[in-house]
Amino acid sequence: MSSEVRVRFAPSPTGYLHVGGARTALFNYLFAKHHGGSFILRIEDTDRTRYQSDALDEIFTSLRWLGLTWDEGPEIEGSCGPYFQSERTSLYREKVDALVESGHAYPCFCSSQRLQKLREEQEKAKLAHVSGYDRHCRNLSQDEVTKRISQNEPHVYRLKIPDNRIVSFTDMIRGEIEYKSETLDDLVLLKSDGFPTYHLANVVDDHLMGITHVMRGDEWIASTPRHVLLYEAFGWDLPVFAHLPVILAPGGGKLSKRKGAASVLDYKRAGYLPEGLVNFLALLGWAPGNDQEKMSSQELVDLFTLERVSPKASVFDEQKLEWMNGLYMQERSVGSLLEEAHLVWKEAGEVSHEQLKDMAYLSQVIGLLKDRSKTLKELATNSFYFFNDPNSYEEKAVKKRWKGDALTVLQSLTSLFESMSNFSQQSLEDAFNDYAQKKELSLGKLIHPTRLAVSGVSFGPGLYEMLELIGQETVVRRMKNAVLWLDNFQKEKNS
Repeated sequence: MSSEVRVRFAPSPTGYLHVGGARTALFNYLFAKHHGGSFILRIEDTDRTRYQSDALDEIFTSLRWLGLTWDEGPEIEGSCGPYFQSERTSLYREKVDALVESGHAYPCFCSSQRLQKLREEQEKAKLAHVSGYDRHCRNLSQDEVTKRISQNEPHVYRLKIPDNRIVSFTDMIRGEIEYKSETLDDLVLLKSDGFPTYHLANVVDDHLMGITHVMRGDEWIASTPRHVLLYEAFGWDLPVFAHLPVILAPGGGKLSKRKGAASVLDYKRAGYLPEGLVNFLALLGWAPGNDQEKMSSQELVDLFTLERVSPKASVFDEQKLEWMNGLYMQERSVGSLLEEAHLVWKEAGEVSHEQLKDMAYLSQVIGLLKDRSKTLKELATNSFYFFNDPNSYEEKAVKKRWKGDALTVLQSLTSLFESMSNFSQQSLEDAFNDYAQKKELSLGKLIHPTRLAVSGVSFGPGLYEMLELIGQETVVRRMKNAVLWLDNFQKEKNS
């Protein structure tokens, strides 16, 4: 086995890359980088009936967006290609022939109808301990095999599982795991269409690509003893196995599309930052050994070890993801967020084409809102009043902030704003302080009604900064609209 650490992520392009797959890719990437090794991307595309070219593109885009660039694989050729399994079929056939020659594999001519009937009979008899293939073709004579193959009878190739064996392997996360060989059926290695099953292609490719550590989801634990026997049949050394803990949905149950397992690009479209999602995913089943939660990519690489991966299931907590992403929103510079925020605004369709061209204005909006936003989408949603006059006012805030003499206050402030020759943040603050002092009012009696009048909502960035950015003409117009609305509201209420 190579002394260099070599790991692989091997997705199947039959659907989007969901966050569970992304966590697997991330752990492989971090482990490789921690040990100065290689992270290899291999595409398991032998299931041609479910292959989707769009899914393949999304896998590439998702990994690159997360910063998980591969050292070898599609578009980055290394010495172990090709990296698409569909281009390696001759290798698999060659290896199966070698297994047949050595007596470790055999052709099976059983029809799908026979196998289905067998399954039904086993289920009816509740023979769970002998479920699976019954070895019907395992001991056919060589003459019969030759004859049936020469007649082009459809067949697959199966691995001969040895009798009365304890098949064991060491899992870096879970320790020693054992299976009795009688619980394992003679699995199919090569299908009748000439394509390999996952099991054969996986083992052959991992060996030929020099993979030293196989890190994958815990759903593959039950397949591993079969893989161990395959390695043994070939006479190859085993890699190190590590099966990652399952990720649970917030309410329990395995993560699924219905229960939070959105695609990586769904999270991008929802306005999450790649570094926020990566940091969050790293903590699903792994801990750095201290109380630190926010970690840069380099810190994750430096701290990551398999010894700190827990076998216990972890919960996908979207609230924690939002909190984590908010920390990165605060950390990012306005300039670094501009392009991504621009895309979110454009897709939302609530900002005009002309406004989208004013990059200086957009940058100022980001500067006021990024520290208050957990995602870019939240930033875009909460920024509507920087681009459009409010067409309604927050109901609870109206009841709380626009009562008593609020109408008089808004009228007076409208006149004050209209008369100001300097509409800067400092001038606005001075004007509010002077007015509050003269009228013997608390600043809250001025700030809250004004914010609601200009933005339509009761929350947002500092009022003076907000007013300056929106601009005097727009502020005065909105104040007049609010005065008219409140006047009519009070008249209707009192009538």
